[in-house]
Amino acid sequence: MDKLETRARLAAARDLLAGGSMRILVSGHLSPDGDSLGSMIALARLLRAAGHDAVATADPHALGKPGFLEGVEDLVPLRKLRSRRFDLFVSVDCASLDRLPPETRPFAEKLPLLVIDHHVTNTDFGTVSIIDPHASSAGELVWRFAKWMEWPLDHAAAEALWVAIVTDSGRFAYDSTGPGTLRAAGDLLKHGVRTAFINDILYCSFNAKATELKRRAWRSLHIWKNRRVAEVTLLRDDFREVRGTKAEAEDVIEIPRQVARNEIALFFYQIPDRTHETRVSIRTRAPWDATVLAGRFGGGGHVRAAGCTIKGGMAVAKRQMRRAVRGLLKGDK
Repeated sequence: MDKLETRARLAAARDLLAGGSMRILVSGHLSPDGDSLGSMIALARLLRAAGHDAVATADPHALGKPGFLEGVEDLVPLRKLRSRRFDLFVSVDCASLDRLPPETRPFAEKLPLLVIDHHVTNTDFGTVSIIDPHASSAGELVWRFAKWMEWPLDHAAAEALWVAIVTDSGRFAYDSTGPGTLRAAGDLLKHGVRTAFINDILYCSFNAKATELKRRAWRSLHIWKNRRVAEVTLLRDDFREVRGTKAEAEDVIEIPRQVARNEIALFFYQIPDRTHETRVSIRTRAPWDATVLAGRFGGGGHVRAAGCTIKGGMAVAKRQMRRAVRGLLKGDK
């Protein structure tokens, strides 16, 4: 978007929010990561401070490490949404309707919808959409919107946005980190963000379940194509036996990514549900586009980080994804 269109969308979002008594539901994507959770907690808090009746929603049992954030206690559990009424739905860090939690989709389909997102594959499904695929994170976009609306930040909102930005920017190391990212970070630091404390929680401490899942993933490491491709696997039985969740395996994708000369990293996993599906997290290095691989299976995300769900068991999923990877490396269309 150019500056003129950006201003127009920001103004449209402001108009959509007009009316202090509006009941607003804020949601991120399924299995929220740091960006999704931090963005929705911060935005709901900012909206309440601005006079709106706003709440965020998620499964409180699947928040992973970002679950330490102040504001988690205010989340409305997904299972309790049926008894609530809302006037506006806000989606953050979600590229399409089918990536929202199923419990929230009826609201997203029936209510006016504001979308704030940075996925390059976003389908622009909102009544009003603020989308910038060049932004480091949805958190950076929430910060921009808050500054444009002249909403004051407090300590809790700043820490939530800090978690959103640092997790999706790879602690400011990924290509998506730009001058705007660091301006946002600098502004958040003015509000007493506990950077070392947050870093220790997110990156330097692992509970027994997360440690065991990582151990099993390390044992599954498979490297091929002369170290250009590496993959790890976690089965349903792994999650069941450890009694762990996907949130506790959030950084498992870093295992294949750490392999020297790696260009494409894959994490195959099956959560303990009744579906016959396999999910795949994908990370790439230049020149490869992760959304190309994910898109072949109806998924999406970012150029360097994407994901998809493949209908079928683990063997089927690996066979299909490996075929797609070989085609990508050969330059097949």
